[in-house]
Amino acid sequence: MSKKKSPIWHPFTQHALQDEMTKIVRGEGAYLYTADGHRIIDAIASWWVVTHGHCHPNIVSAIQKQAEQLNQIIFAGHTHEPAEEVAALLLKLVPRGLDYVFFSDSGSTSVEVALKMALGYWHNMAKPRTRIVVMQHSYHGDTVGTMSVGARGVFNAAYEPLLFDVTSVPFPTGGHEQAALDALEIACRTENPAAFIVEPLILGAGGMLMYPAWVLKEMKRICEASDVLFIADEVMTGWGRTGTLFACEQADVSPDIACYSKGLTGGSLPLAVTLCRADIFDAHYSKDRTRTFFHSSSYTANPVASAAAKANLDLWQNQESSERVASVVAMQEQGIGPFRADARFKNVRRTGTITALDLKVRDGGYLAGIGPKLQAFFNSRNLLLRPLGNTIYVMPPYCVTAADLEEIYAAISDAADTLA
Repeated sequence: MSKKKSPIWHPFTQHALQDEMTKIVRGEGAYLYTADGHRIIDAIASWWVVTHGHCHPNIVSAIQKQAEQLNQIIFAGHTHEPAEEVAALLLKLVPRGLDYVFFSDSGSTSVEVALKMALGYWHNMAKPRTRIVVMQHSYHGDTVGTMSVGARGVFNAAYEPLLFDVTSVPFPTGGHEQAALDALEIACRTENPAAFIVEPLILGAGGMLMYPAWVLKEMKRICEASDVLFIADEVMTGWGRTGTLFACEQADVSPDIACYSKGLTGGSLPLAVTLCRADIFDAHYSKDRTRTFFHSSSYTANPVASAAAKANLDLWQNQESSERVASVVAMQEQGIGPFRADARFKNVRRTGTITALDLKVRDGGYLAGIGPKLQAFFNSRNLLLRPLGNTIYVMPPYCVTAADLEEIYAAISDAADTLA
């Protein structure tokens, strides 16, 4: 029987094991401040969303200004300047070939939108194709559609009756990339799928699994050869995380549909977008109302969130932002480097500003018993690190300092000494 301390049910939290939540009262730059006066280094960008830093003055100012002018309007049949500005700027920044912007309010929703766009495209083209191809270990969100295209396991076992069937191809593990590509080619050629959805370069919640850009490029080529829509889920990998603004840039890949969220507003407010090719929009464009794209949320393109996104996009047009990402890439490589020869860890890896390493334990995986112990240890060191079982990863805001990272990696080493 639970002992009620607060009526709040927290996400991805087993309250029977964690009955006390850390109360945060303020954020600034790479730091969070607790109610009892501790300063915490945000080593995971508060669930991968904070880019330039907490409470960045440009973004805060844009939010304040917009909140005094227009805070909400139904987006069906209406528009507003912040959304128009965001859409125009996005089309300048994203890979070529993406022409239309559909707004939503979360990463999961942006992927749901992408799946519906793909199925709607084929339906309206009178070529009904409904099969979706996915990658092993992938994670695309927690709504029914996104769970369906994600890996089946502890995250969604209770909801299995609701999920639709998909075709899964292997993750391109180092040395076995061709097997994954061959499986994708067979699936595209024999199953006539509507789309292939993938997290470019890094599979996030699946364990920060990383694969090279040439594999991503080859996957896109295979999809093109079979006229299969290629959906890039850049909800996590976008906004500099992989070292470039978007991960697809490193493979010179132009997705047919792309999903962006998390860092879209710099981590300040919830907002998401799904971008697509013109022909996908055109397949829904008709005086026949049955061909309408039937999707919405009440807060689609919320003006205040859109203003935050506009301020964030303005920052990305400043050379200083890309230089800062490059600096974090270099500091992360320096921080993770010594662990490659550390026998306590395996699969030490980095892509762009993200590093990850697996602590050697008997019971690995997301539910590894070491996971809660690691998190408690990092909490005691005033670090926001949230391991994926025995996988520890570092994904900081770009305002992080070398001293911050030194403290983070020292704690990771000490955790292995103390707990392993």
